[in-house]
Amino acid sequence: MTDDAPKLRIGMLVFPRFTQLDFTAPFEVFARLPNAAVDIVWKTKEPIRDPFGLTLLPTADFDTAGSYDVLFVPGGPGQIDLMLDEEVLGFLRRKAEAARWITSVCTGSLVLGAAGLLRGYRATSHWLSLDQLALFGAEPVAERVVVDRNRVTGAGVTSGIDFALALAAKMVGQEAAEAIALQIEYAPAPPFPPRSTADRDDPLVAAVRAKAEAFRARRLEIAKRAAANLQEGAPG
Repeated sequence: MTDDAPKLRIGMLVFPRFTQLDFTAPFEVFARLPNAAVDIVWKTKEPIRDPFGLTLLPTADFDTAGSYDVLFVPGGPGQIDLMLDEEVLGFLRRKAEAARWITSVCTGSLVLGAAGLLRGYRATSHWLSLDQLALFGAEPVAERVVVDRNRVTGAGVTSGIDFALALAAKMVGQEAAEAIALQIEYAPAPPFPPRSTADRDDPLVAAVRAKAEAFRARRLEIAKRAAANLQEGAPG
């Protein structure tokens, strides 16, 4: 691809208390795509912090953001507030009109759902909140990466690399995507076997679920309100 070839424009939403790996794992892949131009987008260009203090500086705000081939939303604790934030939801709806791909990782899919962008689509999310996608008319799918037409969603946190490589293969071809995988030495070798999150008899799964229950319940409460807004045709 030559320097004067059309840019592949990617808009990646960021927000206070985002989960950084939801964002930075896909960013690492997207930034290596041939002729890609990646915007980090928020309401303003003020620094944005994740829950642990990592800070990112947006490169575009809602007023200066252009049209994007790829629209991306990460998840994180701050995602809860976004489901009722009409400024954010309206921005996503507008940008989705021209986007070739509408995408997310983790609970970013619930933000897409709250914007009405997953109704009638198969999608995934973090395992603790996957069922909440149904509130927005989406079909929850317990898979690491789910592709349904031009909606591409990744499951929780670490799925961001799998998600981005799968999308890269669709956009620029498998060989180019595999080259990126080699560049970042993507060769997963977990130090212990992954547990099945569906195994409710597993004491560790039960413990993680119990620890997150209050937060999951709060997310569910807000998701229900956002879904009601959609159903009523109200903003957001």
